[in-house]
Amino acid sequence: MKRTLVLLTLLGFCAIASAQPGPGRFQVQQNEVTSPDGRLSVNVILGRGGAPAYTVSYDSNVILENSPLGLVTTGGDLTRGLEFVSAETESVSKNYTQAKIKKSQISYNANRLTFVVKDSKGQELSIIFEVSNNDIAFRYRLGEYRNRYSTVILKEATGFDFPLGTTTFLSAQADPMTGFAQTKPSYEEGYGYDEPMDKKSDYGNGYTFPCLFHIGDNWALISETGVTGKYVGSHLSEEKAGGLYTIDFPDEREISGWASSSVAMALPGYTPYRTITVGDNLAPIVETTIPYDVVEPLYQPSQDYVYGKSTWSWIMWGDGATVYDDQVKYIDLAAAMGYKYCLVDALWDTQIGRDRIEELSKYAQSKGVSLFLWYNSNGAWNDAPQGPRGCMSTSIERAAEMKWLKKIGVKGLKIDFFGSDKQPMIQTYEDILSDANEYGLMIIFHGCTLPRGWERMYPNFVGAEAVLASENLMFSQGFNDIEAVNASTHPFMRNAVAAMEYGGSPLNKHWGRDNQRGNTRRTTDAFELATAVLFQNPIQNFAIAPNNLQDAPAEELDYMRAVPTEWDDIKFIDGYPGKFAIVARRSGDKWYIAGVNGQKTPLKYTLDLKAFGLSFDKKGTASSEFTFWSDNAARETLKAESPKVKNGLLNIEVQPDGGFVVVL
Repeated sequence: MKRTLVLLTLLGFCAIASAQPGPGRFQVQQNEVTSPDGRLSVNVILGRGGAPAYTVSYDSNVILENSPLGLVTTGGDLTRGLEFVSAETESVSKNYTQAKIKKSQISYNANRLTFVVKDSKGQELSIIFEVSNNDIAFRYRLGEYRNRYSTVILKEATGFDFPLGTTTFLSAQADPMTGFAQTKPSYEEGYGYDEPMDKKSDYGNGYTFPCLFHIGDNWALISETGVTGKYVGSHLSEEKAGGLYTIDFPDEREISGWASSSVAMALPGYTPYRTITVGDNLAPIVETTIPYDVVEPLYQPSQDYVYGKSTWSWIMWGDGATVYDDQVKYIDLAAAMGYKYCLVDALWDTQIGRDRIEELSKYAQSKGVSLFLWYNSNGAWNDAPQGPRGCMSTSIERAAEMKWLKKIGVKGLKIDFFGSDKQPMIQTYEDILSDANEYGLMIIFHGCTLPRGWERMYPNFVGAEAVLASENLMFSQGFNDIEAVNASTHPFMRNAVAAMEYGGSPLNKHWGRDNQRGNTRRTTDAFELATAVLFQNPIQNFAIAPNNLQDAPAEELDYMRAVPTEWDDIKFIDGYPGKFAIVARRSGDKWYIAGVNGQKTPLKYTLDLKAFGLSFDKKGTASSEFTFWSDNAARETLKAESPKVKNGLLNIEVQPDGGFVVVL
């Protein structure tokens, strides 16, 4: 039988077309696209029976085996019976500046493959892969056909088929309509560590993004980006036979079964990007910018938004503190710390009132502080009683409220209780952001979905929870007991793909108003200083309290005054999810190197300060000053100014539930 082989190499691309025996008109087609450095490779295949699939390898090691592609729509099944149309390759390059994320200056270079197939009715499906060093982003484009200019996507076949022996680091997708006031899913479940793929999730609903996999000596982080109101927020399914996970749409039961879980799409239209970050160590995972590399701003900022630090009464003082006099104390704390903002949490509408909130805003501004105000997202999708309610669920409500907020000088909102990834809810997120921009308001989401490229897409988006955040430490002693384990996980998962509004770095010993009662903080002060660097978000609502001005060490307060919330660069130093994490961030010409220990025994580590530009004489004296924060076996937090080191190597012993910071 006659066989033909065509090989095309162009800009790092390889395309292979092979005519092989197969059913009917179908012909096996393969096209390969590699990263600029040649280490990461994607092979897109139209197999026998016309089913599209792909594989991924890194340094010739298999990361993903034959993994399915395609969509099922009301117009037809685009997962099988497809014919090859074309394959085009090109290089992609762009440089951009972006505040609010882990780097400020990004250079993105990738190779793109557009692989086009069609069904028997002539509807085309373009499968678009961009492969950069360590990162893959791919999406679909559906074209119009036969006078059809709209469709409904019922499901995706998109899958990720890992080799046997892969272990997982995953967070379960919660049952819908559970949790406080039926507000789940809210991306606040715990993590599993190095678990086998065939272990079922806690709820049987699959897993929230991002999802981390350990494949032999390699790692892969799966997530998505570019999600707008034109799509749903997706998650990974339970593992199917042989290590296959697929994209799942939202559970139909979310928000009491209101609204479909499918996607209404105008044609031509694009899906969001699925992203895969790959490496033979964890640095590419921690340092990736792929959520932002493949998206663009959706509108221009109405003004220059100013980021920074904020005080927040609720985390220590609870609902009862949302009264005028207590908020004055937190505004005064913000002023004393040099912070730009104070967050006034739930119930201000009834416990302070709208007239007095105007007075409070004026008082804050007289102190050089501006307010963020909490709102219930509201509408028909939650039963949470906290107010203000009835202000954020429609454009008419929002316009009236936001006009007033701008008038009284409020700078931002924290909006809570969403509980769904269905398309109308994703559209609500987008509408809130777009409307708020018209009034110069920044937005933090809480009780919410994972941000998916939103820092770049929406100029006034400044963070989201979507994690087991500090509120759980106030609610439960059990979360305090495992806080160091969770903290040493976030750089590799949740905070790797999006800004994370955590609300941490307390200096109280207890989560309570008088610092005498309430759940006990297990972590050292050095740990909390470290997480101010480890956790990245442009607006940081820190959990410090007014009493800390008297009972916390003055040097620690000075550190909390100085620590940035905007960063120019990031370097992963070392770590393992759930065990320990050491990350360096740069702001201007100053490096902050922070580490935490989630293990039960002390972590001994040697840090090479020469890698950050410091030089040392033979006596171990540094060429410039640096500060070293650490803790000892007695859980005391210690500060040392430019300690002498041998050969530029700083030996560190990090206690269990402890941490360290080096400021260069």
